[in-house]
Amino acid sequence: MELSDLRIFQAIAEEGSISGAAERLDYVQSNVTARLRRLEDELGVLLFYRRPKGVQITEKGALFRKYVDSILQMADESIKILQDHGKPSGSLKIGVVETVTCGNFMNLIASYQSRYEQVSLSLETGNPLELMEKVRNFELDAAFVTGELTKTNLVTDYLLTDEIVLLSGRTFDVSALIEQKWAISPRGCPFRMKLEQWLKDEGVALKNFIEISSLETILSSVKAGLTSTILPKSVLKGPYEDLNVYPIPEAYRFIETGLIRRREKYLDYAYKAFADLVNEEGL
Repeated sequence: MELSDLRIFQAIAEEGSISGAAERLDYVQSNVTARLRRLEDELGVLLFYRRPKGVQITEKGALFRKYVDSILQMADESIKILQDHGKPSGSLKIGVVETVTCGNFMNLIASYQSRYEQVSLSLETGNPLELMEKVRNFELDAAFVTGELTKTNLVTDYLLTDEIVLLSGRTFDVSALIEQKWAISPRGCPFRMKLEQWLKDEGVALKNFIEISSLETILSSVKAGLTSTILPKSVLKGPYEDLNVYPIPEAYRFIETGLIRRREKYLDYAYKAFADLVNEEGL
């Protein structure tokens, strides 16, 4: 059994198909199929059920995957340690919720890349729950997320408190919450959860809403007067500076935003330099 066999197994598990794994790894599909069959013969267990459209991991395969993910993560980390010569280099994968990108974030990224050109930086957006799970699963090195971060088991290297406000493209009557149409993100968004809790405490059910995945589209719908929403004050940039802003009750008004990572013994120089810059320049 070789590390390359484990990477093939991991890719199949993540892609849900042999063809997807072959494309991702740039292998011939027949080679991936043969390597998987050889691995199953060596282990003496079936790792995947073959389906007409892809594969489904077996119970034994799911158990094996936990060990494979850990082994490959340690192998990658050991390579980083040996190749880390005190200068930021290699790859750095950072997750970010969209609301963070409205402030100083892109200036921060530009500054980092200009200082450390040897680092291959990749950014991935998502909601806080998705990003935190990817950090835990070693799919991301760190992430900027919002929520009650002090209650997680992750390390927070940068933390700020954002003020949440109600945004509307027209005059808003707070006493008429039940009549308002809201723009909200899909489930998992902390601002949606804040709004749901606020309305629930006011005895109002959140029924009249449009669910929108894109922050830009949410703000556009508010600007057009179609909806209202609650978001951090920091999103009021550019074409959205003239939106009507209203305070919300103090119990729901503040939220934490921070840079989180796994608790590890070793941090490579690429991430250390990134975290230092975040604390130096802020969001």
